Parts: sequence; structure tokens; C-alpha cells
Amino acid sequence: MKEIFLPLRTMIFFHYKLIVRSLAIIGLMAALVSCKSEFEQVRTSGDAEKIYDKSMEYYEMEDYSKAQTLMEIILSSYRGTEKGEDLYLKYAYSNYYQGLYISSANLFETFSTTFPSSDFREEADFMAAYSYYLLSPTYRLDQEYTDKAIESFQLFVNTFPTSDRVEESNKLIDDLRKKLEEKRLAQAELYRDLRQYEAAIQVLDNLLKDFPETKDAQELRFMIVESSYLLAVNSVYEKQKERYTKTNSFAEAFLKRYPESKHESEVQKYMEVSTKKLNEL
Repeated sequence: MKEIFLPLRTMIFFHYKLIVRSLAIIGLMAALVSCKSEFEQVRTSGDAEKIYDKSMEYYEMEDYSKAQTLMEIILSSYRGTEKGEDLYLKYAYSNYYQGLYISSANLFETFSTTFPSSDFREEADFMAAYSYYLLSPTYRLDQEYTDKAIESFQLFVNTFPTSDRVEESNKLIDDLRKKLEEKRLAQAELYRDLRQYEAAIQVLDNLLKDFPETKDAQELRFMIVESSYLLAVNSVYEKQKERYTKTNSFAEAFLKRYPESKHESEVQKYMEVSTKKLNEL
């Protein structure tokens, strides 16, 4: 009797656990269906006030996808109203928090033009620039959004020169300009590797003009000397005199600017060879 009772009790226990688990799953599914149907019910209700209240609720819950969806429905309904300004700003943030930075940049910019006297215009202008900043890719890719971010941050600094965000904006501008500088340098190095020395010299020269504060100025000027020398060496006879003369000019300017450079011996060598070639010519 004992041998029969124990397995039976065990079976009843497992059946009980299975029922409880099934009820829990059914309850969870019912709750999910209920939540979904509630959202859909509000979304399709046509009641602007109800949609507004629910969108604010989702926003506070950080469910930005649902908040954005509901806000899109009622934006036009609240245009020109007291709630419209706050609604539009939160709509922009709903896009931003989802990583939709192209949309958020455009929406923050639109907020500033739509509500030029708003107390939140400064915040919106900064967030538009910051959205572009987050879109800025690695220096190896196209830098369209890097340029837009720099332009937007510069406009922000000029528009709000006393803002607490000016220092941060200037720092972010420096980060973005460094990326553009790296892009140009990589381009110059590519030209040099392809033995397109004239193009490399042009890119390096423009880089120094556009980024006079660069910390790599000495290296860039050395690359100009070296590229100029290699251009002269690989030139046809008719162009060698002009190009060796330029090499000497670049080399003399370099040594005058950096008399104790680690590249001094190399630059001296380029000058010596160039001078020798000029005498032969």
C-alpha cells in the first residue's frame, strides 16, 4: 500500500504544479493581450484628449515607441495650444531616446523655428546639434553629419553665448574637427602610398590652413618635404629643376621652424640631394 501511495501523491503534486504554471502563463498572456488592446483602443479612439493623456503616460514610463506613435496622431490637434509646445518637445525626445537621430535633429530644429520664443529653444537647439554629433561616423566614412554637427554647435554658441552649454559645445566641436583632420590626413597618406605626391602635398597644405591649431603640424610639414622630394625624384627631366627647388624651399622652412626636430637629419639629406641634382641640372 505504501509503494502505491507515494507515486500517486507525487503524480498529484506534479499535476498541481503544471496547472499552476499553466494558469500563470495564461494570466501573463491575458495581461499582454489586455495591454496591447488597450494601446490599440486608445490609438484608434479618435479622442485627442485620451490619446494625449496616454502618450504622456507612456512617455513617463519610458516606452518611447508607443509614446511617439500616439503623439504623431495628435500633434496637429494641439498646434497653437498651451500643451502643443510641450507635446512637440517630448515628441522630439521620443525619437531621440529611440536612437532616431536624423528624425530628432530635424524635430528639434523644427521646434526652434515653430516656437522661437520658447524657454526651451536653447535646449532644442543644443539637442539638434547633439543629434548630429551622434550621427557623426568614424573618420573613414563620409563626414556629412560631422559638418552639420559643427555648423549646428557653432550656431548654438553664437546664438546663446552665455549658455552653460557653450563650454561643452566647444569641446564637442574640437572632437568633430579632430575627426575631419584625421580624414584629411588619411587621404594624404593614401595619395602618398599611391605615389600621387602632388595631390598629397595639396591635401597636406590645405590641412594646415584649415587646422592651424593642429598638434601634428610638424609631422604634416615633414610629410610635405618628403612628398616634394619624392615628386622631384620621380619627375620627368623637364620638371625636375622646378620641383627640386621647391623641395629645398620646403626643407629650409621646416628646419627654420623646427631646428631641433627628430626629422632634422632626413630633411638635411633631402636638401643635400636636391642641391646636388640642381647643380647637375
